[in-house]
Amino acid sequence: MIEVTMSVWATGQQPSRVQRRGRYLPGSMKHPAKMLPAIAAQVIATYTRPGDLVIDPMCGIGTTLVEALYQDRHAAGVELEQRWAHLAVANLAHARRVGAAGFGRVVTADARHIAQLLPDLRGKAGLVLTSPPYGLATHGHVRSTRDSGELGVRKWNHHYTDRADRANLAYRRLPALLDGFSRILAGSIRLLRPGGVVAVTARPYRHHGELIDLPGQIITLGRRAGLEFADRIVCLLCGLGDGTLLNRASFFQLHEARRGWAQGRPIHAIAHEDLLIFRRPSGDHLPAMHPVHIVPGHPAQCPSAPETASSADGPADFA
Repeated sequence: MIEVTMSVWATGQQPSRVQRRGRYLPGSMKHPAKMLPAIAAQVIATYTRPGDLVIDPMCGIGTTLVEALYQDRHAAGVELEQRWAHLAVANLAHARRVGAAGFGRVVTADARHIAQLLPDLRGKAGLVLTSPPYGLATHGHVRSTRDSGELGVRKWNHHYTDRADRANLAYRRLPALLDGFSRILAGSIRLLRPGGVVAVTARPYRHHGELIDLPGQIITLGRRAGLEFADRIVCLLCGLGDGTLLNRASFFQLHEARRGWAQGRPIHAIAHEDLLIFRRPSGDHLPAMHPVHIVPGHPAQCPSAPETASSADGPADFA
């Protein structure tokens, strides 16, 4: 297994839309909080080998899964919202059409029950890679007065599908979000082989001016779930130019920073993701799971046509 030799990864050399061009369907940019493909690709290359199984419990449009397929890994994902699950499936099919060698599947369901949703994959994954939602602080697209010449700020693609769905952690406040993500981590351990890796990308964010240390809280959750914390890596969201940094901060980050300076608080826009690396202990003992009520999901999988070659027939697909 390749070990990490550097603590800063230059994953922001190209904007997200450039990283996705040709590899993902155009509708993928509508998701309000996408993982950067370069981050997913480097995590997969560092912590897995060809033929390994990669799982994303909150797969969204399928960035983790798609990048796994392009590197001859196999992938499985869970996504709560049917709209994004279907888009993840379409992105997997697209990857297969353009030559990706791996296989993938997606289940539409609540990831807090992930171990029960993917029982045939227990103990088989080399890597679980995911990113939590940021509660009520979502991303999306923005046009300000400076961009449009019109007074005010217009936002779009900054919400998930159903804001009334209380099962969606993206609309829960921080304590409920952390509780739900803790359950996801505990279930994910069951899917890892001994020594397997859980990688979580997250960044601190500001809520009403207050800095929320989401990465630090996730480290605590991982340890409580029974994982061994192994590393913390900086994944740059800015580009590295010739002696300069190419700012790729979002409108929301810049707005918070400018407002802070105007109020006499010298804060800066965050230009990186924290990549938190955990390992499943090598022993057979796993912490007990709390009983949960499972709401059955339905599989949303790539078509069975030869050009997609995706299946959910069981663990043989990921041997």
